[in-house]
Amino acid sequence: MRSAAVTRGAGWAAVFLAAGLAAGVAAQEPDMALSYAEAQARFLDRSDAIDAADAAVRAAEARRDATRTLGRPEVEVEAQVLDFQKTLFLPLGSLEPVANAFGIADPLRFRIRRFVSRPIVTATVPIYAGGQMAAARAGAASRVAIEEASREEASEQGLAQLARTYFGRQLAAQALTIRQAVVAGISDHVADARALEREQQIAPAQRLQAEAQLEQAQREAEKAAADLAAADIALEGLLRAPLPIEPTTPLAVSAQPLPPRDTFIASAFDHHPGLNRLEANVRLAGAGVTAEQAQLRPTVYGLAQYNLDRQDTLVTDPDFIFGIGVKYKLASGMGRRAGVAAARSTEAQAEAGVREALVQIETGVKIAHAQALSTRKRHDLYGQTIAAADEARRVARLSFRELQGTSRDVTDAELAAGRVRVEQAQAAYEYLEALISLLEISGQMDRLPEFLSSSNQGTGSQ
Repeated sequence: MRSAAVTRGAGWAAVFLAAGLAAGVAAQEPDMALSYAEAQARFLDRSDAIDAADAAVRAAEARRDATRTLGRPEVEVEAQVLDFQKTLFLPLGSLEPVANAFGIADPLRFRIRRFVSRPIVTATVPIYAGGQMAAARAGAASRVAIEEASREEASEQGLAQLARTYFGRQLAAQALTIRQAVVAGISDHVADARALEREQQIAPAQRLQAEAQLEQAQREAEKAAADLAAADIALEGLLRAPLPIEPTTPLAVSAQPLPPRDTFIASAFDHHPGLNRLEANVRLAGAGVTAEQAQLRPTVYGLAQYNLDRQDTLVTDPDFIFGIGVKYKLASGMGRRAGVAAARSTEAQAEAGVREALVQIETGVKIAHAQALSTRKRHDLYGQTIAAADEARRVARLSFRELQGTSRDVTDAELAAGRVRVEQAQAAYEYLEALISLLEISGQMDRLPEFLSSSNQGTGSQ
């Protein structure tokens, strides 16, 4: 009986070697094995949010390209068909007495009515617009930068969501494996307790206590299986996968030290998409100030007009016109100087937003960096705790077989060994969570596979 119990106890360690596998979840189809780097590439290729951001960037680029032709002549062709009537009055002056003798009234009255066509070509070219064209170009370029920053932000946020989902699934799989190992260990103990009860070496109460703990362990394993199923669904949906996904990158803590905090701060100031968007907003607000100031200045333009039909035309229509015009608005229904003041306030608001973002980003980097260091140390300390829990479990099993310990001692030791392993796995996930936050805030989420490549510290074995 004792050798059988030892053999069954060894099965607990064998079960844990399957960490990372979806044990107990039957697959009807072959799984799609993906490392995190492969999952990241698939996500970037299939994300609808990133596709939408790409479309917004292309639209902004097209509008920017449209401003490049500002300042070129505008040519218009106009054709009119008119029912024309004109009445002329000609005073006779000194000839009035003579005209009266012949019955002609003064003044002479002539009426002309006919259909005429007016095909006209008009060309205008802005010479000076007070800065409106420069403001339009700067504003369009700023909007491109804003959309590009929004696209980067969508990519960073999407990759952060992917990483949390991917390794959250790995945490769920590892928790299920640990819970199943606890069930296996307590099942072995229940078998031992039943054997000892049959030999009347322990009271039935000890066997009942072991069976109660087994039921509790089974419920926790069932919950872990449900959590894993939900995590699988979330990952499959995020990656638009037609098949179940089997992640191959383990939940682990990097053995390499993190780069210095200042390098992440410098990267955040250069690459944080939110900061880039705010800086583009400052440039856009500056263009708005220039555009409002242009309303206070005159505009100068050149004009050319040519009549294509000189015969069938109105009496007052010229054959052609060439000239320069100046236009200045003396009064407006809108307060133009108030518009300039509002634009300057908008620019000041944007600049204040940038300053606030710099402080928040630096603070966020410092917090995430400190959390990453703290969770890695905590993860490493679990190695000693696991060793102590394993020894306590071994002693509790031996004492129970020798009738020197109780059933509760064994089940408590089994549960404690499983609990500390779950806590170590959670610490590994919390380290990755802190690392994800650190990379996201510094605009480097695409570099996460580089940090994972040196991750060789997993959770402790059973």
